[in-house]
Amino acid sequence: MFSERSGNIPKTKGKQNMNYGLRHGTHQVLTSGSSSSASSAFADGSEYIRVVSTIACHITIAGSPTATTSTQLLPANEIEIIKISAGEKIAVLRIGGSDGKLHVTELTE
Repeated sequence: MFSERSGNIPKTKGKQNMNYGLRHGTHQVLTSGSSSSASSAFADGSEYIRVVSTIACHITIAGSPTATTSTQLLPANEIEIIKISAGEKIAVLRIGGSDGKLHVTELTE
C-alpha cells in the first residue's frame, strides 16, 4: 500500500510504480505503546520511509510529532511508503491493550 502524505509517491512515466526500487537506509524500531513515542530525525537525503507495524496503531509525521487517537491509522502488518523531509520524525501510538513494534526504514532513490 502506498501513501501520499505531502508529495509524490515513486512514479515511472506518470504511473504509480508498484515495483519501486529504492535504497534502504537507517532502520529504527519504535515501541507502539500506551503513550506516543517518536523516532530520531530522518537524515538528509532521505525522501521516503517504509513503515510496517506488528499491531494496528496511529502514526503522524512532523518536526516534533505526537501520535493521538485522531492521527492516521496504520493497520497491522501493512507496508506503507510515505514521503518525508529531512529532519522530520514519525510518532506512534498503539490501538488496543498490547504493545507492538513499528519498523521504520529510510529510503532514497
